[in-house]
Amino acid sequence: MMSNKILVGLGLALFVFMSCIFTVHETQKAIKFQLGEIIEADYKPGLYFKLPFVNNVKKFDTRILTLDSKPERFLTAEKKNVIVDTFVKWRIVDVSKFYTSVAGDPVQANLRIDQIIKDAARSEFSRRTIKYLVRTRREVIRDALIVTSAPQAVKLGIELLDIRVKRIDLPPQVSKSVYSRMDAERKRVAHELRSEGKELSEGIRANADKQREVILATAYREAETLRGEGDATSADIYAQAYSKDTEFFQFTRSLSAYEKTFRKQGDMLVLEPDSDYFKYFNKQK
Repeated sequence: MMSNKILVGLGLALFVFMSCIFTVHETQKAIKFQLGEIIEADYKPGLYFKLPFVNNVKKFDTRILTLDSKPERFLTAEKKNVIVDTFVKWRIVDVSKFYTSVAGDPVQANLRIDQIIKDAARSEFSRRTIKYLVRTRREVIRDALIVTSAPQAVKLGIELLDIRVKRIDLPPQVSKSVYSRMDAERKRVAHELRSEGKELSEGIRANADKQREVILATAYREAETLRGEGDATSADIYAQAYSKDTEFFQFTRSLSAYEKTFRKQGDMLVLEPDSDYFKYFNKQK
């Protein structure tokens, strides 16, 4: 009988002791209430005491959470629709604010965060053109969204760790228009490059032709000069030979003429017998 009382006493003592303590793990933060009011918050990991039936404790998971939003339409600076798909990484950093702003409910927190991100995206995309959104790196857009959204999230006791833009799609009619403009732009640039290349090519060709004409003219002039010098030298040699022995000079010239005249078989030459051409044929010793 005595032992049963001891066991009951130990059980009650254990119950009271367990009601007086609470544990905060490394992945948690806790708030201690007294009669419904917050009296202490942001407990570090460890073992803590509370008054049974007077204090109650609410714990929150401080690990990184993910909000994967549904794709949303936003208007660009040209008043064109783009479809943006994002997801957000966030965590609780101030449990008091988190509790008072969204009643400590992660579902309500996701709804508030989703609205904050949409408002930031609406503001950001309304200032950007489709061309900018297509060509700009996603990190630039992400940083802009975080800068705009983070102060609003802090009011909820939340830290936004990352906002990722998974994709930016264009409605079919907008896509066709954008790609047509991009194609036209590429064709325009290609045409300009081809025109510049053609102009450069023609300039190079004209310069080469000019240099060719100059080279040919110079070569022709030098050739004519050499030919003139050769003719002058030849005439001088003939003159010297003629002056030394006129008869022999005329004889050798006649032999050269005979050789050229009768070089081919069957050649015929009709002349008067007393022509000067046959001067040396008719001479007697």
